Amino acid sequence: MRTTTLADPDLARLLERTSRTFALAIPLLEAPLARQVGVAYLLFRIADELEDAALWSRDRRAAALASFVRWLDGEDAGLNWPELVARTPPTRDAGCLELLSRAPDVLAAVRAMDAGVATAIVAHVKRTALGMAEFVARQDEGGGITLADVDDLRRYAYVVAGIVGELLTELFAVADPRAAAAREALDADAASFGEGLQLVNILKDAPADAREGRAYLPADVPRGAIVELARADLARAERYVRTLVEARASRGVVMFCDLPVRLAIATLAALDAGAPKLAREDALGIVAAVTSRR
Repeated sequence: MRTTTLADPDLARLLERTSRTFALAIPLLEAPLARQVGVAYLLFRIADELEDAALWSRDRRAAALASFVRWLDGEDAGLNWPELVARTPPTRDAGCLELLSRAPDVLAAVRAMDAGVATAIVAHVKRTALGMAEFVARQDEGGGITLADVDDLRRYAYVVAGIVGELLTELFAVADPRAAAAREALDADAASFGEGLQLVNILKDAPADAREGRAYLPADVPRGAIVELARADLARAERYVRTLVEARASRGVVMFCDLPVRLAIATLAALDAGAPKLAREDALGIVAAVTSRR
């Protein structure tokens, strides 16, 4: 498959069409970190689309994820996941389909980066894709899945978001010597930083997931216990941000991390109050508060 240059405007467009939060947060980072994080996010998002793939069977999702891992390594043995996408689109979402069509350009952009950065991105995305494949194998034919208990939920949150927190920490340390000096403290909270955000998303999306046969909230665990788990992870996420502040890490990195944490905390409060999600005006107020620090 031919590749083209993933120019910064293309990157911004793909981020805007697949994640509003990251589209807002990534431009807060300085170069070249903004591009590194943006491209890495898109690779994670491709894996996510292959895992979700609402229009595919379980077996096709599993085959696509296995092919995706080989594709990341530059292997082209057997069925290639882009062929599966071309034959039968896994989603009707136009933004996600555009991202899937630009996947070769995304991977080429990773390979054009510093070797250490590229190796780290590919390694962490592979870990996520392999973990996702474990959960896909447990789905029924319609894509339904029920997580058994809190440990199962934590494992899922780690696979899809905790690993992202670990990669971000590695990229921050490469880009900023001050973040590197605080690496041990950051590593202690990196996974929780990502997991807390994911748990809030799971709580927020629980009604929609249930309609699709997906029960990420274990049936025998009170919802309040999951809320407390999310609060505990978000407290560690706040500590992660404080560590960056105390280390005098770059303003861009601090704002990039602070924004989703604040949005998640506010979303959790809104859910507790009975709202289906965070009100738009409240979200915009948080964005303005964080970005006004520049």
